[in-house]
Amino acid sequence: MNIDGYVAPFEARVSGALVDRAEVLELSVRRWAESAGGAGQFVLVAGEAGIGKTRVLDEVAEALDVPALSTRAWPRDSEVPGAVVIELMRELRRQGDERLAEALSERLMRDDGAGDPARRHRLLVGDLADMIASRLSETPTLLRIEDLHWADELSLEILERLAQMIRITSSMVLATFRSDEVITGSALAAWRTRLLQQRFAEEVHLQRLTPEGTAVLAESLLGEVPPSDFLETLHERSNGIPLHIEELIAAGGSGAVPETVAEAVRERTARLDHTICGIVGAAAVIGCSFEFDLLAEVSGEPDAEVDRALRTLREQHLMVALSDTKFDFRHALIRDALYEDMTPFRKRTVHAAVARVSERAGLRRSYLSEQYELAQLPHEAHEHAVESAMAAAHISAHREAAELYERALRTLPDDAPASERAVLHTRLGVELSAIDQDDRAAICFESAIEESREAGDIDTAACLVGKLMNSRHLTGADLDQRIELARTALSWLDELPAGGRDTTRGLVLSAMASAYLVSDRLDEARTTAQSAAALLADNADDVGQQLDVQATLGTTMLFAGEQDGWAVLERVRDDATRADYEAESVRARRMLGSSASVLLEYPRALGWISDGLQFTAEIDRWNDYNYLLAHRAHVRWATGADGAERDARQALVDGRGITTEIQSHLVLGYVRLSHGEFADATAHLEHALELGEQMNEIQRISPALWGLAEVALHEERYDDAIALCERGYLLSDAIGDASNLFPFVVTGTRAFLAARDNAGARSWVDRSAALLARRAIPGTMAAIDHAEGLIHQAEGRATQAKELLERASAVWDERGRFWEGVQALLDLARCAVRGRRAGEATRLAADARRRAAEANATVLVRMADAIKLDPTADTAAGPLTAREFEVAKLIADGATNREIAEQLVIAPKTASTHVEHILAKLGVARRAEIAAWVSRSE
Repeated sequence: MNIDGYVAPFEARVSGALVDRAEVLELSVRRWAESAGGAGQFVLVAGEAGIGKTRVLDEVAEALDVPALSTRAWPRDSEVPGAVVIELMRELRRQGDERLAEALSERLMRDDGAGDPARRHRLLVGDLADMIASRLSETPTLLRIEDLHWADELSLEILERLAQMIRITSSMVLATFRSDEVITGSALAAWRTRLLQQRFAEEVHLQRLTPEGTAVLAESLLGEVPPSDFLETLHERSNGIPLHIEELIAAGGSGAVPETVAEAVRERTARLDHTICGIVGAAAVIGCSFEFDLLAEVSGEPDAEVDRALRTLREQHLMVALSDTKFDFRHALIRDALYEDMTPFRKRTVHAAVARVSERAGLRRSYLSEQYELAQLPHEAHEHAVESAMAAAHISAHREAAELYERALRTLPDDAPASERAVLHTRLGVELSAIDQDDRAAICFESAIEESREAGDIDTAACLVGKLMNSRHLTGADLDQRIELARTALSWLDELPAGGRDTTRGLVLSAMASAYLVSDRLDEARTTAQSAAALLADNADDVGQQLDVQATLGTTMLFAGEQDGWAVLERVRDDATRADYEAESVRARRMLGSSASVLLEYPRALGWISDGLQFTAEIDRWNDYNYLLAHRAHVRWATGADGAERDARQALVDGRGITTEIQSHLVLGYVRLSHGEFADATAHLEHALELGEQMNEIQRISPALWGLAEVALHEERYDDAIALCERGYLLSDAIGDASNLFPFVVTGTRAFLAARDNAGARSWVDRSAALLARRAIPGTMAAIDHAEGLIHQAEGRATQAKELLERASAVWDERGRFWEGVQALLDLARCAVRGRRAGEATRLAADARRRAAEANATVLVRMADAIKLDPTADTAAGPLTAREFEVAKLIADGATNREIAEQLVIAPKTASTHVEHILAKLGVARRAEIAAWVSRSE
């Protein structure tokens, strides 16, 4: 299915994971245990076609791994007496039990002439059941029987007798049938009732998958997290039936009904008469659910004929009765298959009839607009589309509103005035922005601006520029491009008498302030926002815009280190929510959550983001929802909590804005970094960097640079790590930024020290400290303590190092920052090793390892394991660094460069570089000489 650009991969698996069936498997295992103890069991597994009965039997057989026999009924077997036993004979022959197969065959075919027919029949049933039960008594066996809805009466009687006998064996019977094809009064219905009432069997009914179960199955089939809207459509069309889910996904990019389903529907409807075919076609046009009276009026047939048709359709398992007057197609795909088979003319005719009858009945305008459009009656469709779109937008049903405004534009008369087109394009752009389709929203706003100018409404055109700037930002336009849009709008206003309305100018300045803010141009953001606030202050009609400007000012305060900004944003959120200013309320929540995510306020971030996710989901604001989800992923990674990767992947597939895409790739890069998967981490981070450089915003660029610097550091590419950190510093220094700089401080210090450049490390920390101190954002100064502690440690000042590292560790723990927090513990453990405090070193290293393992940070676990708790362990290294000495010892053990790289989890090129350095430092030319030096040193 192609859902808004997402196409299911063609390499999708044919069969996915078994979902929501754990209870059935557990019950089967328990019942087998009882059977093995001498109390045989008979279990019925019921469910509609495609629900996964056979799959359950397969999984049970695999889980039990015991001797098994299989038999089944086939279509039209109801006309073959003993068909299930005949199939069992084939199975017995396949397994080499010719004796029992022949005995069953002989008894089934033998006609005992003595006695009346009823007596002969009872003897036949008893003899066959006895023979099967005897076989099951010899060896504990799982007897699986499939598709009893097709079974003949003799087979059912034999199985009923077997159900009584099985209780004294050590075997178990698992039998399946389609519950939707059990007709009241049929032999199967009576058989099932007798078994259950007499407690000879128990029944398990397999339910359709929930939306969550559908998502799990789809992900296992696709091998990736699919978009939420794809899953929503998949669940709706499949009704949660596993087979339908698998076939819809296997259909790849097509939205058509799977051919297997379509053919099954054709087969069932081929025997229907012309009148019933006409009625079922009308029902398919109405929809999956319909009322009797509506169907009767649309079809034009007498009530008696409609009643006859519905009875027949239920007997054919095409429909179900929800009540005396309401009916439903059994599956959405049945309705789709019937609709696809109708001719275009027939569809148009019936859609027109449905629309007119539904309008007289007072049904929803949105439904009427769809029916009129499909009937190719654009005038009527347009009127209902506009009214229903406005109603949907009013209740924040933004997806529905967007679809309806699109219909309104499609059905708008060609000679409609430019002003009317501008209104519709504006409204559609707003709805598309809400549901995270900013590329299309930008096109709508561009059209609305041009149409407003064509209509001579310059004020409206200028007002719309802010919306266009926001959409362009989310599709990757840089600051200069967006500011140019605002300046163009201001030039239009300059040409108007008195320079246009103050409120319009204020709106444009407000958009400029927001653009400066997201580019971390804090001083320009503040002054521009203050100018906008002054222009908007006296206009009671622009309360929403006044709140929006306050949100910009509050966020500017936060990144400038002014903590009162939190209260400003919370006040905007509360005031906007009370006054029902949806966009402003959402933006305040977005600013609170994302700012706290960046500014080390992780506990508050989780609270605000959770509130924002719930709020935006309830009102269909998927752009904001996905952005907040990506930030929750960041907070979860930063605090070492579960779910970071899942959140990031979901935001990535659902989100369409570039900022969400960048944030998601950043988190995925950090997760891969934590796992020590450096190539994957680099791929994600470089992609994020490329997009961030396209936007030319430090908050998009610097986090990617830091991640790449960490990768370089762990791969021992120290010069690269230093270069990346210096690049991050220059970006922050250019605008006086601190929020994006602080992670680089410790990373850069480690890189300088690893490169044996202590002076460079000191200069780096001094420069960074001066920049961080200008903003004094809470928590960020811990990076300076941590970095200075590392320098003191490297230079042998253990007391000063311990004091600074402990202070940094306390702040990282207080803030919940696990990456630096765990490494601070490891640094303290190294201090303890050098201070010969073995107990303390062991405790610190163990604590760090535990926390790293809980966060699934494999690379930090390895670092904890690598700490040498013996303080004399490094004394043999001589002129070599600790890592070079590790490499030298591996060379002495005979390892190749590739084997060294694999063991130390570094690149082969890095291992080769280490070998070259070792040869140079030791003044030798061959690996054998390195091995001899190691032997002497140890």
